[in-house]
Amino acid sequence: MDSTVALPQPQYATHDVTNQAPPLAPYDASDDPVLIEGLRREGAEWAEEGIRRLGVRAGSAAAQEWGELANRHEPELRSHDRYGNRVDEVDFHPSWHHLMRVAVAEGLAGAAWADDRAGAHVARTAGGLVWGHTESGHGCPTSMTYAAVPALRAQPDLAKVYEPLLTSREYAPGLRVPTEKPGLLAGMGMTEKQGGSDVRTNTTAATPTAEPGVYTLRGHKWFTSAPMCDVFLVLAQAPGGLSCFLVPRVLPDGSRNAFRIQRLKDKLGNRSNASSEPEFDGTVAWLVGPEGRGVKTIIEMVNCTRLDCVMNSATLMRKTLVEAGHHVRHRSAFGARLVDQPLMRNVLADLALESEAATTLTLRLAGAADRAVRGDEQERAFRRIATAVGKYWVTKRGPAFTAEALECLGGNGYVEDSGMPRHYREAPLLSIWEGSGNVNALDVLRALSRETSAADALFGELAHARGADSRLDAAVTRLKNELAGTDQVGARRVVERMALALQASLLVRYAPAAVADAFCATRLGGDWGHAFGTLPAGAAFDAILERALPDRN
Repeated sequence: MDSTVALPQPQYATHDVTNQAPPLAPYDASDDPVLIEGLRREGAEWAEEGIRRLGVRAGSAAAQEWGELANRHEPELRSHDRYGNRVDEVDFHPSWHHLMRVAVAEGLAGAAWADDRAGAHVARTAGGLVWGHTESGHGCPTSMTYAAVPALRAQPDLAKVYEPLLTSREYAPGLRVPTEKPGLLAGMGMTEKQGGSDVRTNTTAATPTAEPGVYTLRGHKWFTSAPMCDVFLVLAQAPGGLSCFLVPRVLPDGSRNAFRIQRLKDKLGNRSNASSEPEFDGTVAWLVGPEGRGVKTIIEMVNCTRLDCVMNSATLMRKTLVEAGHHVRHRSAFGARLVDQPLMRNVLADLALESEAATTLTLRLAGAADRAVRGDEQERAFRRIATAVGKYWVTKRGPAFTAEALECLGGNGYVEDSGMPRHYREAPLLSIWEGSGNVNALDVLRALSRETSAADALFGELAHARGADSRLDAAVTRLKNELAGTDQVGARRVVERMALALQASLLVRYAPAAVADAFCATRLGGDWGHAFGTLPAGAAFDAILERALPDRN
């Protein structure tokens, strides 16, 4: 008798992949009407073709892989050469250099300062909003290079030498004599371990030499990112008080300046970008601006980098929204595509509102910056307060936003391969860099108390939408009443109200009615829960989602 048992033949292979989203790339990172409308509205319509071209490149499979590899293969410190000589070099993966080369060539570093066209700074910000879809870390050196130019102008003789190199579109990695390179990158060294944001407690000492304007520094900086940059703007205590200095990595005679990197920081995110602790000991530096005016000199740099924090938060929101939208279009559960299920549509629509408000505000701030540097005093005053307001609020919303977008992918979003964990780790940095939430909230109070033109400019901006929405009008009235008695305890509350009113006023003026109505109903009218996805039943989900995530399939 045959004892062989016939086994059933498999009907399918266990490793067949079904009900999973295909790769998102290639896609167009500039395929966003909010971005394009803002670009045109803020005076940089001439840059649209270039932004669209950059958006296609940002969403390409190659560029997306560069972003992933640059974060997987983190920079490495090489403090000494094989013979024991200090070299203090940082080695990067080739993907980092690919990303940097494109960013600098596309004008995302200092090039806007050499462009006389109105809207040049808007075009740069729009470029960051699309190229940032690759990864965030390399935006640090490009941002600091951009921000260094107006600060350096406080010392015209130095600006004459270095500005043409900082505004160059040529990426030239490697430490050499700065003036012998076709293009430079700049960093900054402000914080120290005993003070952090309280830079007036810095202990790094600057000693004058016999040569006018030349000093030597001695001290230890706590958080100096992108240490491979060519030059740094550094705060140190001179005889006349806290002052700003230019510190090159390589001196004019070709010798290495004393810039001893003690270690690279082991950070939560922003892994592709090296952040370091440099030690100065006899480090040669050139004074930038008068002695004792270091904060005033370098604050121009901070104004620019704070705008970039808002920009990068808005970029992360848009990137993770696109990723979430792509996933739910291709994933089914309980008999229907996720995107067709009402609760998921509510979540996506709510995220879309937040993303549109962040992008619109970012481009408005960029427009104010562009017009301010061209002499518009009203825009200068608006920029002064609105950038701090936007820095506080948009960067605060980023971590919660990326967490919700990650959750749209379920367990897939919690896996490193999806890229979402990298975005999630990146988001909190932007509310910390260039001053945490408390620092920015207090800066808003400082502007209100010391610069009456700042409050006038903010309310002048809000007045452009007066009468368009009763909820917005009521919010502005409440805000005016609250300002009179605001102290430190209430600072965050009042700055949040400023931000929401400002975002709502922009959406009421420029966004479709469905978007503006849903934003005002929830963020101002109180018809909103504490989590994303709690829009009221009457919100126009279809119209909001078609604008934010049009189905191109």
